[in-house]
Amino acid sequence: MTLPQFFIIYSIIITFFFFFFCSSSSIPPSSLYGLSYHINCGTTTNTTDSFNTTWLSDRYFTGGSTAVVSEPLRFHHPSEQTLRYFPPSSYGKKNCYSFPSLPPSSRYLLRTFTVYDNYDAKSRPPSFDVAIAGTILFSWRSPWPESAALDGAYSDLFFSVSNFTTDLCFYGFATDAPIISSIEVIEVDPASYGAVSAAGNILVNYGRISCGSSDQWGPGFTIDTDRFGRSWQPDLNFRTQVHGSDSVNVLSTVNVIDGTDQEPNFFPMKLYQSAVTVSEDVLEYELSVDAKMDYLVWLHFAEIDSSVKNEGERVFDVLINERNVSRIDIYKEVGGFAAFSMYYTVKNLSSSVLKLKFVTVVGAPLISGIENYALVPNDPSTVPEQVRAMKALKDSLRIPDRMGWNGDPCAPYSWDAWEGVTCLMNKDKAALVISEIDLGSQGLKGYISDEIRFLSDLVSLNLSSNSLEGNIPSALGQKSLIQLDLSNNQLMGSIPDSLASSSLKLVLLNDNLLEGRVPEEIYSVGVHGGAIDLSGNKDLCGVPSLPSCPMFWEHGGLSTGGKIAISLSCLFVLFVVLLVVYIYIRRKKNDYDFGLPPELMSLAAKRNKYQRQKSLMLLELESQHAKGFPSPFTPQ
Repeated sequence: MTLPQFFIIYSIIITFFFFFFCSSSSIPPSSLYGLSYHINCGTTTNTTDSFNTTWLSDRYFTGGSTAVVSEPLRFHHPSEQTLRYFPPSSYGKKNCYSFPSLPPSSRYLLRTFTVYDNYDAKSRPPSFDVAIAGTILFSWRSPWPESAALDGAYSDLFFSVSNFTTDLCFYGFATDAPIISSIEVIEVDPASYGAVSAAGNILVNYGRISCGSSDQWGPGFTIDTDRFGRSWQPDLNFRTQVHGSDSVNVLSTVNVIDGTDQEPNFFPMKLYQSAVTVSEDVLEYELSVDAKMDYLVWLHFAEIDSSVKNEGERVFDVLINERNVSRIDIYKEVGGFAAFSMYYTVKNLSSSVLKLKFVTVVGAPLISGIENYALVPNDPSTVPEQVRAMKALKDSLRIPDRMGWNGDPCAPYSWDAWEGVTCLMNKDKAALVISEIDLGSQGLKGYISDEIRFLSDLVSLNLSSNSLEGNIPSALGQKSLIQLDLSNNQLMGSIPDSLASSSLKLVLLNDNLLEGRVPEEIYSVGVHGGAIDLSGNKDLCGVPSLPSCPMFWEHGGLSTGGKIAISLSCLFVLFVVLLVVYIYIRRKKNDYDFGLPPELMSLAAKRNKYQRQKSLMLLELESQHAKGFPSPFTPQ
């Protein structure tokens, strides 16, 4: 039996009383502490129930299909008549509801309703697990108890939020499709239920009992209010009838009980307006539990017997599994008609039964309410920045729904991680990290997101034989990376230098559209005993077995030297152009007509002619004188 026995019985009891005792009056609901969601799974419209609670149409799911139970008229509310199921063949094994806008450090009550009612006409309820924020809480295994399969079961718990988005996830086994009918998320006080003592745990309800009450009551069941949305069931099935029913006395009052509906727990007044006492010395209760777990037990008291007027008139001991944990004098603690509560933690319970005894010291013992919660430790989840990186890869790689990439990539650790993903515990054993991604031949058509840089523990990446485009991210070069296979895609651009900083021993980049100079450090992988394949690319160069790169060409583009040379050439051309423009402008400025009138031009021409003749004569005389001929002008 994988679903806790008590949990099944408790859920069936809740459902029974819901069907037969809930009121149909339309009364405004109690005010909630804060944010709340009431989701009617499988529906497309909002509805309002008989208690004036607005149920939202189905939303925040990652996939799945909808259905109606086979006999919807047997169920009192629309939120019980429809469901969402998640066929693994279409949506993968893991599917989730992701609730947005849940502030960190806030706390919530989560209540779900699950019913099969042979909706698929297979007469076989499915086997699946349910987890909140990476921690498995409920396990449904076929065959279910008949009453649970036909009538359904309610369950609830308290959890705290560490991130802005909280995932409620379902994991199907074999070909079974998980199912869910309704989900309620109601904010409660962050300090409720002794937040310090319950820190790091999820509080799973193993019994919430209103002593002396005859019916199930609370939001969704009656018009009675509980600001946390808690439902309370009668105690009759939990009392141990050792001395016969005549020894049990039920007390009730309509008087106001002081100290109720106060923070941080907001316990409702109705809880303290009834109580059970006994005429014998011992009042006993037994609650079914799972062994080897810790439990948080809350006990509620109010002295509503008006005959008790002083302290010391009613004193009794509280024993939990035969251990005396407290001596109670209600009147001494708070007086009459006032609420008093206490809690106790049971560590590593060895039995499957939790026994509560209230033993007389003076007078008769009295109890108003009992709550028992299993303290389920939060399991490790994936490092948040790696979750964001994986979700970015999911979008950029266009991961199909059938692969079930939903919720936390690694958690719960006992489930399979996302298909094609391998996870490990980090060095501190406090969180999970991504170590391998193997998505070869999956028909992917996107690109590799730059967010992959946050996968700082990635050892192996295989995205081969897909249709990926774009560049290899420059951020891909984690120190941890040993194996890289991006072969047979349509990747373009150059091989980034960042890969040289990794510890690669296998590099397969063949049959892409890569170009440019290959970093020598990458090529040296093959030289130092590793394996590398760069064949079948567009224009890689610069290493043996590949062509030499042009002088000014590397990494699929201009080298630094090439860029400098082109810059200098551009400057020279610009200088020449500016010089030509300058000369042209200068010539334009001197291009004027300074011509003289024709008369002056003629006179100037004659004068020039005379000057030329005189110059010739002087030259001839000087020549004769130089040769020794007497000059006619020289005196004899």
